[in-house]
Amino acid sequence: MQKLILIKYAELNTKKDNIGLFLKTLKNNIINSLNNLEVTINYDKGRMYVIPKDEDFSFVLDKIKNVFGISSIAIGYEYDNKEIDVLGENIVNLIKDREFKTFKVETKRSDKSYPLTSLEVSQKLGSIILKNYSNLKVDVKNPEVVINVEIRKNNSYFYFDEVKGLGGYPVGTLGKGLLLLSGGLDSPVSGYLAMKRGVKIEAIYFDSPPHTSIEAKNKVIELANILSKYEGNLKLHIIPFTKLQEEIYKNVRQDYVITIMRRMMYRISERVSIKNKCKILVNGESIGQVASQTLESMNVINNVVKIPVIRPVACFDKLEIIALAKKIKTYDTSILPYQDCCTIFVPEHPVIYPDLEICEEEETKFDYESLIKEAIKNSEIINTKEKKNEFTSYL
Repeated sequence: MQKLILIKYAELNTKKDNIGLFLKTLKNNIINSLNNLEVTINYDKGRMYVIPKDEDFSFVLDKIKNVFGISSIAIGYEYDNKEIDVLGENIVNLIKDREFKTFKVETKRSDKSYPLTSLEVSQKLGSIILKNYSNLKVDVKNPEVVINVEIRKNNSYFYFDEVKGLGGYPVGTLGKGLLLLSGGLDSPVSGYLAMKRGVKIEAIYFDSPPHTSIEAKNKVIELANILSKYEGNLKLHIIPFTKLQEEIYKNVRQDYVITIMRRMMYRISERVSIKNKCKILVNGESIGQVASQTLESMNVINNVVKIPVIRPVACFDKLEIIALAKKIKTYDTSILPYQDCCTIFVPEHPVIYPDLEICEEEETKFDYESLIKEAIKNSEIINTKEKKNEFTSYL
């Protein structure tokens, strides 16, 4: 008998011809999440099997729960024997220390040459269990314990307590994106959702001291640290935005300040994306939430870049975003009262329906191109990483 962690895939089974790339990436992501801990990982198109040392099972299980591309996870047992009496004996031994009154056996038989059907296997194993434990009863609708049995080509597997995985695709299988990461609630949630779709994330933050504090910067670094638990390391680009922001405030009509500022951020983000081979920009805009997030504003702001802009929470309401922020543990950090540069110079009446021609005219009033180049040249890069010894489940 071999004790192991059994992994079922999420959407990967739909990939068919290129499933090998997705499974190889999933394996590598699991290895990276374990901080070089020694484990054995085997996989086929149906399952992945992780075999750690006995003392490392809890640690490995907690880490795997934060890896995208996994439908469910269970601690299981592998046998090289598929004879029904032997299988029954093994299950009887496995459940002897478990306290329950009702159960059912669920069987999946991928080995179609096996002489019994899935239903027949479940019935025979159930009978063996009842013969050995007269106090137990079968309950097919609401059992206390589900005994999962898989009859595969070379081996048989048993597992009991299956937990839900994060789903999605393995991070990195769908390319790389640059997340516009502020200190608010929305952008970290957007980064999480982009990673769930297989996008590896780098992040960019616009720092505007002395108008923004070191606490605001550290808050964003902490958010990047939290997000890094889903992909290992996360590169954070910190852009010095003070000069550019001050020039905007001095030269641009007040109702257009936020719109022009966002256009500058997009210009910078596109150049950082190209340099770092990111295929998309990712942001936390939610339609109608603030003045710069009307459809007209989004269109005018997008006008300065050719790179696609993805808005994972565009159609979420605030309560949905808050719920997900709490689930992924970014909420408490996001609500810390330190303002970012998007909230420092907000005019009393920002334009809701900006005009593109007015934006372009306002931008002729100062030399933004040299300021953009200077900001990128003086940018700082921080490689964030999940803090050690934090093994909380986010299922």
